[in-house]
Amino acid sequence: MAQDAFTLFFRELTNDHVALVGGKNASLGEMFNKLKEKGISVPDGYATTAAAYGLFLDENGLRAPLTELLASLDTKEFTNLPEVGARARSLVHGGVMPAAVGAAITDAYQTLCAEYPEDIQVAVRSSATAEDLPTASFAGQHDSFLNVRGAHAVVEACQKCFVSLFNDRAIKYRVLNQFDHMGVALSVGVQTMVRSDLASAGVAFTIEPETGHDNLIYLTGSWGLGENVVQGAVNPDEYYLFKPALRNGHRALVTKKLGDKAKTMRYATGPDGATAGIVNHDTPLEQRGLFVLTEAEAEQLGRWCLQIEEHYRMPMDIEWAKDGVNDQLYIVQARPETIHHGGPALRLHEYHRTQDGPVLATGKAVGSQVVSGVARIIDSPADGHRLLPGEILVTDSTSPDWNAVLKNAAVIVTNKGGRTSHAAIVARELGLSAVVGTLDGTAKIKDGQVITVSCAEGDAGLVFDGALAWEETDLDLTRVARPRTKALLILADPDRALQLARYPSQGVGLMRMEFVVNNAIRIHPMALVDFDKLTDQHARTEIEQLTAHYNSKPEYFVDKLAQAIAFVAAAFYPREVIVRLSDFKTNEYANLVGGRQFEPAEENPMLGFRGASRYYSAEYREGFRLECAALRRVRLDMGLTNVKVMVPFCRTVAEGRKVVALMDEFGLKQGEEGLEIYVMAEIPSNVILAREFAEVFDGFSIGSNDLTQLALGIDRDSAIISHLFDERNEAVTQLLAQVIQTAKACGRPIGLCGQAPSDYPDFAKLLVEQGIDSISFTADGLLKGMANMVLAEQALGREQPAPAVQEVLDGEPMPA
Repeated sequence: MAQDAFTLFFRELTNDHVALVGGKNASLGEMFNKLKEKGISVPDGYATTAAAYGLFLDENGLRAPLTELLASLDTKEFTNLPEVGARARSLVHGGVMPAAVGAAITDAYQTLCAEYPEDIQVAVRSSATAEDLPTASFAGQHDSFLNVRGAHAVVEACQKCFVSLFNDRAIKYRVLNQFDHMGVALSVGVQTMVRSDLASAGVAFTIEPETGHDNLIYLTGSWGLGENVVQGAVNPDEYYLFKPALRNGHRALVTKKLGDKAKTMRYATGPDGATAGIVNHDTPLEQRGLFVLTEAEAEQLGRWCLQIEEHYRMPMDIEWAKDGVNDQLYIVQARPETIHHGGPALRLHEYHRTQDGPVLATGKAVGSQVVSGVARIIDSPADGHRLLPGEILVTDSTSPDWNAVLKNAAVIVTNKGGRTSHAAIVARELGLSAVVGTLDGTAKIKDGQVITVSCAEGDAGLVFDGALAWEETDLDLTRVARPRTKALLILADPDRALQLARYPSQGVGLMRMEFVVNNAIRIHPMALVDFDKLTDQHARTEIEQLTAHYNSKPEYFVDKLAQAIAFVAAAFYPREVIVRLSDFKTNEYANLVGGRQFEPAEENPMLGFRGASRYYSAEYREGFRLECAALRRVRLDMGLTNVKVMVPFCRTVAEGRKVVALMDEFGLKQGEEGLEIYVMAEIPSNVILAREFAEVFDGFSIGSNDLTQLALGIDRDSAIISHLFDERNEAVTQLLAQVIQTAKACGRPIGLCGQAPSDYPDFAKLLVEQGIDSISFTADGLLKGMANMVLAEQALGREQPAPAVQEVLDGEPMPA
């Protein structure tokens, strides 16, 4: 390879040629040459070299004037950046492309065209020699041009890329990252365009971009060219894929979320009928309601992303496109992910909102902060001077031109964009939070209004009216003492799974299915099974709307439930996740859409038709089948065998046998792929007959609330006698000791789920003294509960050297 060549084809390039063609083009060459054999499709193309850019500067005599001009830049406040940038761009724009460089670009373009039977369009993209490094991405700092056709147009676009090396944002980025302006050369990539304007495109991260979680690949996509996703001009579809499943051939798509995809970027058509440039159209309503990728396509992209990550040996930020002519998928860019490349954080700064208020807007949360301040609605970067330091930026969407403005923002709120949009990426780089994709934030929030933005609610980012109160906690995980007894989490909202998976727990001791049914599914399962018998017309209409994109109504329930459980299981994998089967009471079931027709009216639902008794009953058996189908899909199809299943409110041993047998009939066979079935020990009969229950179930989990209620004869919903409710009552503690000892004697693991061990050190001590295997806490009680457990173990002389935090997070077994 001639080092002074002016163009090189991707087939001539590898990652060793960053100094010659920049990080972006070197990476394209690397993939084109070394990953094609693995089936990864990368569109062909070529790159201009640093030598071509150098000759352009020399023949036009630009080095000296550019050096002198850039030396005049105010590098502290950047007060003269607009003037310096404009003059620099004018100098480069006024240059003439050297004949030898122009000829090389033209010859390479004609060679590329000869590879295809039809006319082609190309994308012309900038690639700086300091770009797409693991610690500095330069993403979005320079210009790209799409749908370029004809040799003359390509040469012109290449010079425009040279000009963009002196965009204001690029100049400032080099200063802040200590790159020598004249030491950075600009290469230009000329790549055959994928006709994604007729299909879809998007972005993928080989780690979850918010938390850096390594179990998942995060994929986004929208209709048309991918620039809308990159620029944050649309709210894209989202897909999460489980890496171990991709490796072992299981179903890998854990969950997906539909975006509104309001715009579609397509080729523009000129007066002569030929395509020229690009244009954004409104996406038809019927297309907005469809996912841009099939499950098979999402998994194919997931496999490619995993192969790319494994090849580069680092997390990657990848752009993909689907060709609407040949229906094939392509990888069009790959660069190192620059936010989480340093490894997992062992320190957490947690925010907890302590006050409610009117919600003005809702979108996707980026970051985890809660911030209060003055909202400033800004329409364009030109008005950026109106945003004072510490104010909250509210705008439609952002692009790299906004970078200087964003540095003054306390938090960012946008109408458009997803978690891979420009606003989201820059927010992470600046250590800010953002709420993206609110759709109507600029309409609902007033300029100058005091608002509170919360990104501490899980997946959703909320914007509230007024200044609300919140608490902050700094958690140094390297200083957390870890007990010998397993500390697990109680989890209801799956959207918090990725955040909570960073906590030093050993898994989830109780995942409540009811939260998912209430919030994500919303429909009574029997109203889906027996939809034709449903007489409530309002409920029928609502169910038709909710299930519109499903082939069958029961599949809606199975799919939604499976996605939620799988997301939690993947977040904590390989740590255990114990999922409790549904434990609604009849009055709660009746409140689901279509539920009243299928539920009896009971005087005391707390002690009525709930738990195990429902599952084998004629009234709910087919609804229980759906629960089992979802769990089977998660465990066997997706390979998330860290999921265990727990049966609640099982009154008799015979009832337990019926439920286990029915689960077997419905595809959840005890012992298959290590399936363990636990029972809640929350009824005195579970304690008295614990030895018999141990012959049916693989383990116990004490439900201290119901056990206290039934031991003391107290309705825990009654305010009148609530002062008598106390898990530390001797009657309750004797039952606890008895069931723990019996479980231990039978060789069955036993845990407890509840708040008391974190609130009362003496209660934690009692459990540890009895030899309980695990205690499950809510997230806000975990660290305090762990501290109580450690103190109890120390008092008993059971303390031991704590394992490393990362050992716990990776799911390594604790010493026995």
